[in-house]
Amino acid sequence: MTAARAYLDHNATTPARPEVVEAMMRALVLPGNPSSVHGEGRAARGAMEQAREQVARLVGAKASNVVFTSGGTEANATALSPGLMDCDGGRDCVRVPASLLLHSATEHACVREGHRFPSSAAEALPVDGNGVVDLGWLDERLARFAAEHPGARALVSIHLANNETGVVQPVTAAAEIVHRHGGLLHSDAVQAAGKIAVDIAGSGADVLTLSAHKLGGPKGVGAIVFRTGALELADKPLRGGGQERGWRAGTENLPGIVGFGAAAETAGQVIQREAARLAGLRDRLERGLQALAPETVIFGAPAQRLPNTSAFATPGLKAEAALIHLDLMGAALSSGSACSSGKVKRSHVLDAMKIDPAMSAGALRASLGWTTCEADIDLFLAAYGKLVAASADRSAKAAA
Repeated sequence: MTAARAYLDHNATTPARPEVVEAMMRALVLPGNPSSVHGEGRAARGAMEQAREQVARLVGAKASNVVFTSGGTEANATALSPGLMDCDGGRDCVRVPASLLLHSATEHACVREGHRFPSSAAEALPVDGNGVVDLGWLDERLARFAAEHPGARALVSIHLANNETGVVQPVTAAAEIVHRHGGLLHSDAVQAAGKIAVDIAGSGADVLTLSAHKLGGPKGVGAIVFRTGALELADKPLRGGGQERGWRAGTENLPGIVGFGAAAETAGQVIQREAARLAGLRDRLERGLQALAPETVIFGAPAQRLPNTSAFATPGLKAEAALIHLDLMGAALSSGSACSSGKVKRSHVLDAMKIDPAMSAGALRASLGWTTCEADIDLFLAAYGKLVAASADRSAKAAA
């Protein structure tokens, strides 16, 4: 018999839903290329356009404003370009490229490092101790930029929710500030979509980016979603056959796109009850943590958070060792740290929040999803309790 395991790493990737697997299997046997004009090609095109409608519906967008990519990283790298401009779509469209990129200090690395601005034109937007962006700083910086560079435009990138802490950002308020200063707002919605309601018009964002495998879809497919069709990109990175209305050349990943659509459709149908269910499980997990070790800190707890995400640390426990021991005991989590070549780098998110380095070195993240049940929380808490007990025993022996 296989030993029980608790998969609590849904923010890294969420297991594919059964509906997604079935939809992808059907798409795999479609013989046509979506760009072909014959019947087989039209059938493939129809499946792809249905998926485009499903993804658009999840975020309240028009299907014509959805562009499929290979994932969230490509979507962000494509959108975060000085060549992103808006106009009314007419022949005499006035195009003003962006000359400054402001991104929140807690963005994913594909935003902080994967954009296409020169390093001298990119700045980090500070956050408070809960990881929430400083809107006053944003307003002042954009006002100063406008005064120093009349007629210039800024592009601002603020994610809807943080992948490590789950903290939800005030994107609507930020959009009002950005637009008042003549800028454009991009929001990485990779972690938020499918977990909380996302509406591109209501958010005020000009551009959203998504990834299928964060909401029960397949790995390797994402999307750029535009609020209006008036946005244009002068420097499209993939040119060729004109697929995706010229935004992204190359034969589309039809099975992946169809799976993305199925995932978006299912997530949209269950989002309210799943959010309530997962919030209940997350709160139970956090109560259990603090019962085991009252000194445990839940990062970003006072702020609005995703219902499925908990980032925490217990003094005396180091993340790298804790993850290994938890995995051996059947619990799969992530750390607030990133390991590379055997070296541990502290979380830039917790650094931006000015968390004590000694505490951030022990940061762990539990992220729940559609497969998570009460038994998973029980297994994790039992495993974590053993870690806490062992740590207390070591401390007692060292003090003796």
